[in-house]
Amino acid sequence: MSVSTAPPAVSTQRPGVLARMRGTEVRNLGLVAVLAVLIVIGAVTSENFLTTDNLENILVSSSVIGVVTIGMTFVIIGGGIDLSVGAIVALASVWATTLATQSYGPWMMALCAILVGAGAGLANGLLIAYGRLVPFIVTLAMMVSARGLAARLADNRTQLVNEQGIKDLAKTDVLGIPLMVIILAVVAALGWILLNRTTFGRRTFAIGGNTEAARLAGIDTRLNTALLYVLSGTCCGIAAVMLLARTTTGSSTHGNLYELDAIAAVIIGGTLLSGGRGTLIGSILGVLVFITISNIFILNNLATETQNIAKGLIIVGAVLLQRRANRDTT
Repeated sequence: MSVSTAPPAVSTQRPGVLARMRGTEVRNLGLVAVLAVLIVIGAVTSENFLTTDNLENILVSSSVIGVVTIGMTFVIIGGGIDLSVGAIVALASVWATTLATQSYGPWMMALCAILVGAGAGLANGLLIAYGRLVPFIVTLAMMVSARGLAARLADNRTQLVNEQGIKDLAKTDVLGIPLMVIILAVVAALGWILLNRTTFGRRTFAIGGNTEAARLAGIDTRLNTALLYVLSGTCCGIAAVMLLARTTTGSSTHGNLYELDAIAAVIIGGTLLSGGRGTLIGSILGVLVFITISNIFILNNLATETQNIAKGLIIVGAVLLQRRANRDTT
């Protein structure tokens, strides 16, 4: 008499792991693959691409916009948007390079830039969180106002950095790594800890996912939202100091289109424009992708207009991929 045996149980844990892997990790790996392809294209199209100076230039160029992008990532994950980041960078750079500020030395210049950035972010946050105004409108108004104030303070002139301590930031290496890149790494590490290992980060995800549900759960959504814009403004202040070091000038034209580059990098990195999901690692990879593309265009003498067209197409493509990914997961 034969005895029937039940088939061995099939573990359901593996598909769960694979499902999770199809999310953030796969997107980040995809961005790494895109970077690898861009490096090959750059090497093929220009003999100068793989030189040490050019690769260092890519990393240093990524550092300034990368710091701005970190703040933008927090804001977008929290369900907001910040169109004023470039103008805040300009305002902070101008304010920090006035003769009165420079007379107190490089540390005061850096502190001034950071405080100006944080103050502008606080103004955005208060109007959005407590004034209940639309983030798009508030930050658009700040973009116009901050750049206008920067032009007024500088009297439409470019202000020179006289303090050697600020200039040295762009010339200093630590163990062969440019200090500007190290600053980006430190800000990114602190941002990652804040987003993924603190209550503030968890609340940011919750507010971006469903503001009303977060409020009913006892989260002070208004305070958290205001702090997100303060954080974004602070990152703009840090970026302004780095830009002062690179250009040795403060100008109302600094940070032009930084909002476009930062938002594009955040979207490419996998952060949802509607909020509630995103990663800082993906955003940094998005910055590297954008800067590498621009570098390849510059080395091949392509016009700025062509670069902007390509950036626009990349943004649209990234949003379409996000929508398709969302449909697949629902």
